[in-house]
Amino acid sequence: MNTILFVTDLYYPAKGRNYYEEDLFLTSRLREAFALTICHPQDIHAFEKNYDLIVIRNAGPVANFKDEYLSFRERVAANPYKTYNSFDGKGDMNGKDYLLQLTKEGYPVIPTIDDVKWIEKLPDAEAYISKPKDGADSIGLERVPSNELTSKLSAGEDRNILIQPFIDFEYEVSFYFIDHEFQYALYAPDKQKRWMLSEYVPTAEDWKFANRFIEWNNLAWGIQRVDACRTKQGELLLVELEDLNPYLSLLELQPDIRQMFIENLKHSLRKALQA
Repeated sequence: MNTILFVTDLYYPAKGRNYYEEDLFLTSRLREAFALTICHPQDIHAFEKNYDLIVIRNAGPVANFKDEYLSFRERVAANPYKTYNSFDGKGDMNGKDYLLQLTKEGYPVIPTIDDVKWIEKLPDAEAYISKPKDGADSIGLERVPSNELTSKLSAGEDRNILIQPFIDFEYEVSFYFIDHEFQYALYAPDKQKRWMLSEYVPTAEDWKFANRFIEWNNLAWGIQRVDACRTKQGELLLVELEDLNPYLSLLELQPDIRQMFIENLKHSLRKALQA
C-alpha cells in the first residue's frame, strides 16, 4: 500500500472554518486506500524521505512557516520527492505576483498593482485594498481611502504588497477542480459571511471563466480553487487562484457530491504516485 504524509495544521484558527474537521474527515476516507500519517508543516523535514507522496492540505498560510516552506521547496527540487499538489503551479503556491501578470495580460481579474506610483493603471475608486503578497485568509488586508493612499503606501516601498480597487461586489463564488476537471462550485449569498456557503450551479459562461485560469495554470496534478466575485455589473473577476492547499468546504457538500470528490481525489493521488 502506498504511503502518504498528510501535511496539515489541525489547530490553525481559520476564520469561519474548522480546518481539523475537514482534514480529519478527509484522512478517514483516504485511509481506505493509502497508509497515511498526519504531519505539521514545520515537521515535514523529519518525515519526508519515508513516504511515497507528500500531500499538503489545510496547513494555513505559508507566511506562518515561510522559512520551512521555502526550504521544503528547495529540497523537493533537489530530491525525487513527490508532492500533491505538484509544485509547478503559477498561482498562490508562489505568492500573489501572478495577479500582476494576469492584470497585464488582460485576464478578468481584479486589477492589481504593487506600487502606488502605478495607481493610474487602476480604475478610480473611493477606496483601495492593500494586502501582502504572501498573505491569506485576509491576514494583513487593509482598506485605504483614496485620499490616504499615497501617504499610507509610499511610492517604491518594499513592493511586498498588492493594491487593488475596492469592489462592492454582489457575492463571492468558488470553483473547485481536481487536476483539470471541474468538481463543484459554492458561493456565499451573504457577502458578509464568506464561509456560509451554498451550492452554486455554474452557467456555461461561469465554467468558461473558471476553466480559463485552470488552463493558464497548467498544474500537473492537484486540487485548485478559483475564487471570484460577481460585480454589480454582472461580470466575474478573479480574486485568487489557490493552487497549494485550498480549503474545500467538504462538509458543506451534498453527500453524493462529496463522495464523488473523494473518489476522484483518490484516483488523482494514484496518478500522481505513478507519474
